[in-house]
Amino acid sequence: MSNETVAQMQKQFDSIFGAPVRTYASLVVDHVEQVAKVQSDAAKAYADTAFKQVRTALDVKDPSDVRAYVENQQKVAQQLGERVKGDTEKVVSLNQAFVEKAQKVAQDSATTASAAVSKAK
Repeated sequence: MSNETVAQMQKQFDSIFGAPVRTYASLVVDHVEQVAKVQSDAAKAYADTAFKQVRTALDVKDPSDVRAYVENQQKVAQQLGERVKGDTEKVVSLNQAFVEKAQKVAQDSATTASAAVSKAK
């Protein structure tokens, strides 16, 4: 085989297999990074809320403080529920976008491979 033939085969291999694999790997890394950021932000927000509630509980000194603390717990629980819902929606959205992009990479790769096979015939 000549160097030109080998170079042609390497180029075809890269266009059919190498490039799609690199594209997909890049998608995976980006997706994992985005999901990790959402999770990190959520964990920080949940921890901040927990510490704030503990500090508020430590300031309870009389029955009126207890009543105010308990009443505030409903508000905190509602806010936390909304936060969890929002974080879940973010992750679902990221997952949907990832699936769509991964499908596009697979379709493009199949098209490229099909074209290469057709050209080889």
